Amino acid sequence: MRLCSRKLIAALLMAAPAAGFAASCTTQAELTPQDRSTLVSMGEQLSDAVIRQDTSALQTVLLPALSGQWDGIRGAIEQAGPLVKGGKAQLRNVYLLDASTLSAPSDTQFFCSNANGSSTVTINMHALPPGEYALILSDAAGAVLAGQMGFVLAWDSAGASGWKLGGFSSRQGNFGGHDAVWYWTRARELAHSNLPWSAWFCYEAARYLELPVDFLSSPNLDKLVQEQSQIKGGPGEDTFPYSVKSGDRTWKINGVRLDASLHEPDLGVTYESTGSTDPAVARTEAIAVLGALLKAQPGLRENFHGMWAYASINGKVTPVMEMPMAQIP
Repeated sequence: MRLCSRKLIAALLMAAPAAGFAASCTTQAELTPQDRSTLVSMGEQLSDAVIRQDTSALQTVLLPALSGQWDGIRGAIEQAGPLVKGGKAQLRNVYLLDASTLSAPSDTQFFCSNANGSSTVTINMHALPPGEYALILSDAAGAVLAGQMGFVLAWDSAGASGWKLGGFSSRQGNFGGHDAVWYWTRARELAHSNLPWSAWFCYEAARYLELPVDFLSSPNLDKLVQEQSQIKGGPGEDTFPYSVKSGDRTWKINGVRLDASLHEPDLGVTYESTGSTDPAVARTEAIAVLGALLKAQPGLRENFHGMWAYASINGKVTPVMEMPMAQIP
């Protein structure tokens, strides 16, 4: 994942280009009543446990193969706490993924189509072992940050067979009360107003807020990405390094990205630093870079909360500070 992918805790279940095709997907509407009831019930229980921060309940259903990773899993659950606080579990989607015919671990792609085939969701898993899996997406309805949760389940046939927790990720569903649809609409407005950088990152915000996982692609997201790619003058890969001037000094910016570390729509700016170890000098340098970027792209100031400064020295990147837009000169 981008910033929120670091919360996906099962290393065997990651986004990747697909290579394996011996797999099938069944959507929630097409599940047998028994499978639907079982997965919906477990999804509700898992979601409720995250909202209540009941890590003990989640540990009891952990896939045995991941027992050595529990500390990381518990950390991901605790990080989800502020996102889902005050919410009530509400399931969004359930997908049953059958990879039992794989002969060995493989990058695997699942095509999940609705009954008439008019809409297809694609799920990509990396180095997936043969077996049966499920993906459950849910929301913390009513939470201030509109927390979203994604659970990957694996069928454990050893011992007392049943569904076990194989992966978890979470992400907020809004920035300051504005959801993915709001940012998508805003992105279109900014694109029409010839503010390509602001439009680009509003598309990024919309994509970030849409789902709690990055290994799922939908027709809606594909449309969003296509619109974003058509922006002329935006910060695409060929934009960087990007030079900005502050007084008689030119700074080289190596990259700019959406940064939701503080649950706000910030932008992370990585730049080539002079390498000073003096904190005061480093801060002055960072302010100069951020201010110069805002002068070059003034539309960013009114459309985002603030900026993170990341100093790059000989390839090593170090966070320097975060500043709200109003405090950047």
